[in-house]
Amino acid sequence: MEIKNIIENGCFDLHLHTTASDGSFPPSEVVKMAAQKGITTIAITDHDTTDGINEALEAGRKLKITVIPGIELSTKYKGRTIDILGYHIHESKELSDVLQKMRDHRYNRSQLIVNKFCELGMTITSEDVQKYSKGDVIARPHIAKAVVDRGYAKNTQEVFDLYLGDGKPCAVDKMVLSPEEGIRLIHNAGGTAVLAHPLLIQDDSIVEELMQLSFDGIEVWHRKHRNEDIIKYKSLAKKYKKLITGGSDFHNEDHTIGEFGFEF
Repeated sequence: MEIKNIIENGCFDLHLHTTASDGSFPPSEVVKMAAQKGITTIAITDHDTTDGINEALEAGRKLKITVIPGIELSTKYKGRTIDILGYHIHESKELSDVLQKMRDHRYNRSQLIVNKFCELGMTITSEDVQKYSKGDVIARPHIAKAVVDRGYAKNTQEVFDLYLGDGKPCAVDKMVLSPEEGIRLIHNAGGTAVLAHPLLIQDDSIVEELMQLSFDGIEVWHRKHRNEDIIKYKSLAKKYKKLITGGSDFHNEDHTIGEFGFEF
């Protein structure tokens, strides 16, 4: 089903994460949770991996839910993190090779981050982190959980605020793709490239510049977008003739599948 038809028909959530990256629930469980909410179309969009898609597709067939194979690619532009959602991704050697390089870099990066925490007197180990990483992708939230588990912080948000956020003492940069490279990888894999949660870029002049690239769409609805943001990004989508999408950016029990705001 085309993205446009999904939006018009409703009952969708096009931004969901699983244990294949930094989500708390396995792909099949995320599909089941969506079904329990009455959602009929979802997209599995794990960070820099497609590993959870086959499990989700199988669960979708059993529960009669349309599961769109997707991804959320990490890129950088003018020092800002730019996440790109890819929908209807097909197998691609080029994409697989890049994702493997990104996985290898994430693993090495996680070791560097663990070492930084140890240097600050917060002793955590790779084994502590791997308890929270259910897939091949080791991400910062897994490290944050290990820090909390060891009693060095009250919650994961505190870990990010004090240590893991960009520019903080334990931060280490990801492998960097440009938005153009990310869009090209998605297009070459037969997919649709959508700019994720533009509000989180925190600079609408950069969002406008990005809309002049070959993005197919922009994520207008997101759980962190206020009503005025939704209206603003819908207008931007109209200006640049882009598709509009939306999703909860679901990761864990603090988020709600299918709830991500509409104009009122």
